[in-house]
Amino acid sequence: MFNNLIKKNRSYRRFDNSYKVPMNLLKELVNFARLSPSAGNDQPLKFIISNEPELNDKIFPTLVWAGYLKDWDGPCETERPSAYIIILGDNDISNNFCYDCGIAAQSILLGATENGLGGCMIGSIKREALADALNIDPKFDILLTIALGKPVEQVVIEEAKGDIKYWRDENGVHHVPKRPPEEIILE
Repeated sequence: MFNNLIKKNRSYRRFDNSYKVPMNLLKELVNFARLSPSAGNDQPLKFIISNEPELNDKIFPTLVWAGYLKDWDGPCETERPSAYIIILGDNDISNNFCYDCGIAAQSILLGATENGLGGCMIGSIKREALADALNIDPKFDILLTIALGKPVEQVVIEEAKGDIKYWRDENGVHHVPKRPPEEIILE
């Protein structure tokens, strides 16, 4: 049921690094993005896919993890993502990527969730370092990186009571406060 898929699709930041996400599944996830709506049907997005440890080791240090968790620098080595999909905007096609990127990223994550994986959209990227590490042509804007793998953390949705900052409890459970419907639906 779609409702359960949405609730299960959380921002996971800790993974079982020993599980290698198959390349054919990563390509299927990118295909979901390809089939998704595109503003003006321009289809300006390109993708870099990685499930190889050597390439993942170049990507990981260019990402900034979980801004609200000030005392956490990201997952330890055994809990790092085993795959990444980097979303790029091709400036030769368009310079308007904002809608396409969000739609594509959600399609990828819903597909990942349906296939027993978890992921996290990461927009806080050291873009110049990532471009250098992967030799990305300057005609591409680095829009978003999606970290993927088998989640090893529990994420709990709860109703926000004023503060919307996510947090972890003493057992490592990740809590995500969500504003209640009556706060977001205007009459």
